[in-house]
Amino acid sequence: MLEKLFFEYKYYLVGESNLSKSSISSYLKDVQQYTNYLSKYRNISFAEKISVDDIRSFLNSLNRKEITTTSQARKISSIKSFHKFLMLEKITSTNVAKLISNPKIQKKLPITFSITEIELLLEQFETNTPLEVRDRSIVELLYSSGLRISELVNLKLEDLHLELGFIKVLGKGNKERIIPIGEIAIDFLNLYLNSSRPILNKKHTSWVYISKNGGQINRQTIFTTLKEKAKQANLSESISPHKLRHSFASHLLEQGTDLRLIQELLGHEDISTTEIYTHINDSKLKDTYLKTHPRSTKRKD
Repeated sequence: MLEKLFFEYKYYLVGESNLSKSSISSYLKDVQQYTNYLSKYRNISFAEKISVDDIRSFLNSLNRKEITTTSQARKISSIKSFHKFLMLEKITSTNVAKLISNPKIQKKLPITFSITEIELLLEQFETNTPLEVRDRSIVELLYSSGLRISELVNLKLEDLHLELGFIKVLGKGNKERIIPIGEIAIDFLNLYLNSSRPILNKKHTSWVYISKNGGQINRQTIFTTLKEKAKQANLSESISPHKLRHSFASHLLEQGTDLRLIQELLGHEDISTTEIYTHINDSKLKDTYLKTHPRSTKRKD
């Protein structure tokens, strides 16, 4: 019975939820683990028999495996989604998962580059070959727009409106948004489109960024290129496209951009997700004060 419900839940997520493909995949993996546990260790075959104690038993079994708080929170969200589905379909009369609290997650401040470090990174990119022009264009666009790496690799020619200064992006949950981009990023994008892309486009694809084999570029290629250039610039090798996204948001906030606008540009559904960047700026402000104000620290006699 639980196995059958799992497949019905799968169709529900795919057909009726507004989740991204990666979120759906995570939810299904979690719920399958959950229902397998209930069948094997709690001897439960029918959803009506699931109690709060059964859910807690499952979560305790995860704790023993020392999973992270973030992973546990995601699994709780998956379980709550599953029990919400059971209620909607009138398979159960009560939602026992409502009594389960999410663990408190301490948000880590995103690591960002300074403007000087961004400029130093960009200086490492040559423009002598089609691939070099492509890579410089990619980094310029990532920093100019704050795109997620998945959004960048999935850009198509029809999404570009460079004469108007913006691009169209399909983000998480298939939500479309319009993002303005700077003149420098537009210049390098035009350089790539006019001089390099025609050489790389062996398969006549509509993807904006193309691999050396003529197909859609993948994330790993971009990660590898960024690491190589960061090493050349003596920057942290922990660089990633997401670090450029964090830098984009942090630098906008430093220049006085409204938080709501940054939220829209990043495609955050909840303003609380964007607010993390205010903490970065608070931290930088304190650090600058301690380093520069003559009476910020006690003198040592």
